[in-house]
Amino acid sequence: MKRTTLFAAGVVALLTSLGLAFQAQSDGPYKVLKTAKVGGEGGTDYIFADPVGRRLYITRGATQAQLATDTRPEVPAFEKRLTIFDLDTLAPVGTIPGVGGNGATVCPNTGHGFTSDHPDLSMFDVKTMKLIKTIAVPAGFRADGIYCDTSDDRVYVGSHPTKSLMVVDAKDGAVLGNIDLGGTPEQTIADGKGTVYQVLQERPGGVAVIDAKTMKVKATFPFGENGGCNGLALDIKNQILFAACSAIGPAPPRGTPGQPPPAGPPSTPDPNAKPPQTFVVLSAKDGTILARLPLAGGSDGAVFNPATMEAFSTQGNGTMTIIKEKSPTKFEVEQNLKTWPSNGARTIAFDSRTGHLFAMASEAAPPPPSPPPGTPGGPGRGRAVPGSFTIIMVGMK
Repeated sequence: MKRTTLFAAGVVALLTSLGLAFQAQSDGPYKVLKTAKVGGEGGTDYIFADPVGRRLYITRGATQAQLATDTRPEVPAFEKRLTIFDLDTLAPVGTIPGVGGNGATVCPNTGHGFTSDHPDLSMFDVKTMKLIKTIAVPAGFRADGIYCDTSDDRVYVGSHPTKSLMVVDAKDGAVLGNIDLGGTPEQTIADGKGTVYQVLQERPGGVAVIDAKTMKVKATFPFGENGGCNGLALDIKNQILFAACSAIGPAPPRGTPGQPPPAGPPSTPDPNAKPPQTFVVLSAKDGTILARLPLAGGSDGAVFNPATMEAFSTQGNGTMTIIKEKSPTKFEVEQNLKTWPSNGARTIAFDSRTGHLFAMASEAAPPPPSPPPGTPGGPGRGRAVPGSFTIIMVGMK
């Protein structure tokens, strides 16, 4: 057990609620309400909002110290940690050192939180913000997405390498079992009535339908030509799933390592081609496809707000797509909102009490020079600017 440490006062000073330096799309009901530049180093994946405890949880990875160069300042080493913020003000509340992973979740009924940590999962107390214990995982398991079904206080943790879900009792952290999915898990969602839905990342993709009691897959709903699906949201009342996918058709064959790309001019895009980034809308009862709507980019998360009958997807190009459910059979793109001026803000969290949505991103330095023509690989991406890590709050105007 490790003692919780509070954020340094200097981090608090970094907290800002700013008007953005770019203009978000105005033809829609949503806008960026607030940003908080909280700084800190280390990569992250998922963001989680606890509407009951009014806290926002973001895991940060460990980083090695970097010496200063002509283009960037010196960066000290950071250990992995779970950073915690006030859900309303975005002010930092505390941190749990030594706890990291791809994401976090909280089960409010038990007062316990969990992180998809590596190599083992972590369980913590939400009030004291202290680590309770670690939870061993099977061989080859590597935690990624994490979700708490509050109807039975079970935590579901996905693993890409083993294509499985680990099920954990949120009361004591006991491992209840592992579910073989037959596909690569991303976002998990449950209906609170004994059924868990797991989006699968393969091309083509689908949704695994899981019986929570038996911990067995009872059906898989295919998406047809859509794949690369990471986000999954659920309208419980009408039993409709929204799967955010980023690809069309089977995965292209891998090229020969070390060989240059094929010669010749680049192909001309087909103006009649279907958009690869798609919100697949389907029945949660039988998997019937109800609609396919375009996304503004490649998604890594989705949520649904039953109060407004809207589905939201965040994309890695710094956009958020909002879908309006006009009826159980009619859906339309309501808005494509620019949330970040460059690539980032690709995962999403939802506060059911206020209707606010959250994302996070860092500023990017200029990319490195492109490789010479004929060299394998494309242009690189710029490094994250030290200290630029920012939380983004989105809501109605």
